[in-house]
Amino acid sequence: MRLILLLLPCISLLLISDRSVLAQENSVKKHTVSAGTYYSAGDYGEDTETRIKYFPVSYAYQGDNWGFQLTVPHLEIDGLGNVLVNVGGVTRARSTGEQVSSNGIGDSIARVTYQFDSSSAMGPFFDLVLEAKIPTADETKGLGTGETDYALQLDISRLVGGITLFGTLGYRVRGQSDLFTGLEDSAFVELGFSRPLSQSINAGLIYTYSAPASEFSKDIHDFLPFISWNLSSSWSIMGYGVWGLTEDSPDYAVGAQLSYNW
Repeated sequence: MRLILLLLPCISLLLISDRSVLAQENSVKKHTVSAGTYYSAGDYGEDTETRIKYFPVSYAYQGDNWGFQLTVPHLEIDGLGNVLVNVGGVTRARSTGEQVSSNGIGDSIARVTYQFDSSSAMGPFFDLVLEAKIPTADETKGLGTGETDYALQLDISRLVGGITLFGTLGYRVRGQSDLFTGLEDSAFVELGFSRPLSQSINAGLIYTYSAPASEFSKDIHDFLPFISWNLSSSWSIMGYGVWGLTEDSPDYAVGAQLSYNW
């Protein structure tokens, strides 16, 4: 049975901080609470369309060098059950390929980040991230694999002529499950840029690549345009879309996230 991978870009990458600006501020906000929504649709090479709704709630703390983030989502799925959803490590999969219509708590994501000091306010900046997917989803409902996954990644960013360039190189180790055969460890790469449109609005584009997540799936290539708006010193909102370039990507996807900092 074919197992397909759908990659939803990591929310934390979309909200990547311009550390060259933060380094010049007298105080850096330590806490962030955010709520988001995501919708995707695609046939993934099958006869039936699969629709996914994802509603994450996150809390993040950032110290001088160390940071922590915890995300707990609500997930809804309607379509074939052989689509594996990876949302920053959150996964849902079924190996049987039957029609599925279910909802519930998805797998939670915990991330620990270490930010290396830079010798310049312009960068480059390097962040090392360790991520764990915690199996809080009900695998019998097709909302998760029931196993723990781990990922290690290196984030790099630099300010060049007013434009922030950033990228990620990472590797994910997936827990093996008797319910979902053929899962494999895989590498992933993300490249992008962000530029200011005004004092409060930024826009950018991210390219994502992910190696096959199972012996039955293929590589994934996506483009993700996004725009963020600082509503005030504490509130911000971001919107984005996904343009899938391969069969294992959604036909289309849109999402938004509202954040509060203090």
